[in-house]
Amino acid sequence: MARRVAVTLLRHGLTLENQQKKYIGFSDPLLCEEGRNELRELHEKAGFLPSEAILSSDRNRCVETAEILFPGQRIIASPALRELHFGEWENKTYAELCHDLHYRAWIDDPSGTCPPGGEHFHEFEKRLLTAWQEEIWPMAEQNGHVTVVTHGGPIRFYLSVFASEPKEMWEWHIPHGKGYALDWNENTGRFDGKCTLLQEAPSMVKPSG
Repeated sequence: MARRVAVTLLRHGLTLENQQKKYIGFSDPLLCEEGRNELRELHEKAGFLPSEAILSSDRNRCVETAEILFPGQRIIASPALRELHFGEWENKTYAELCHDLHYRAWIDDPSGTCPPGGEHFHEFEKRLLTAWQEEIWPMAEQNGHVTVVTHGGPIRFYLSVFASEPKEMWEWHIPHGKGYALDWNENTGRFDGKCTLLQEAPSMVKPSG
């Protein structure tokens, strides 16, 4: 029988700052009540099964999401799974920043321009690849499956690297509270190969029985 290793990537629930369309990379807001209610409804409809292992960004919005979707389970929080640090642009909106030439240069070339006081995209990539190699993949191999609750940016990056479906990073649409499950077969020891199966997560079909 082929050995299966799986990683499920889920985005945190909605925050007030998300509704206000603010940049909240390293910022640490809680979920808004609407976000909590959406997650509770998702949990009820999706019939989440216990996860063998749960990793989360250490930001409140991710830990809260994991606690709602997987109540009573152990959650390991990691700062390596945070969103991109937007520096001086944290908690600001496009409307507030659109006249800033530095910001407009970053919009045009996010991999070539760094937010002032923030994180360069290459640092973001390095941080996430290190987290994959040292935290996510070892837990997936050890347990057969790991659920990772993180942010839109990290999920898009991981999909651009590991998804079997070829897309640019910014082409992936990741709704709050949802994400993708990536599966590998007979892949022991590999952390840099494309997955063999990609599915939207969570499944909205409840298990029978």
